[in-house]
Amino acid sequence: MPVRNDLRNVAIVAHVDHGKTTLVDAMLWQSGAFGAHQHVDERAMDSGDLEREKGITILAKNTAVRHKMANGEQMTINIIDTPGHADFGGEVERGLSMVDAIVLLVDASEGPLPQTRFVLRKALARQMPVILVVNKVDRPDARISEVVDETYELFLDLLDHDADQSALDFPVVYASARAGRASLTQPADGEMPDSEDLEP
Repeated sequence: MPVRNDLRNVAIVAHVDHGKTTLVDAMLWQSGAFGAHQHVDERAMDSGDLEREKGITILAKNTAVRHKMANGEQMTINIIDTPGHADFGGEVERGLSMVDAIVLLVDASEGPLPQTRFVLRKALARQMPVILVVNKVDRPDARISEVVDETYELFLDLLDHDADQSALDFPVVYASARAGRASLTQPADGEMPDSEDLEP
């Protein structure tokens, strides 16, 4: 089957509370999915009562955003927002079975945590490309360089017996999902990304 250039399927994966759903909300707002005067609750993807009560994603959900590429053509990006808690690992695995790549979201202060390891192992086993997003770079206790290094170490550990180390060549995006900003340029710890939106 030929690869479509106008469609990408990605899963956003992370440990609980690292900002997956907040990032998806910002992407939906910036892509024009919501009307200017439309009232939308925070965490639009967490639609279940229990999810709203607990403040966590329990069921994987999908949405799509449209993105104008450099050549002027539109690309549809199908996004799966996956649970961040290990108890819902089956939902994460189901989400990974439907995508071409993952966006691995890691908190700029907390770094990779157990669910990060679980999800990354599954993605690497499927030989999926990974985009690392270091989120919450504007936290006062951010330690961005250390978190990127810890994530590289996690990759090395998970690829220990794999002769193909090409997975180590992943892009890093620095973001503040709450502010709706991201950049390919690393900011100082506790500072905002140098972009005004999520398009690095």
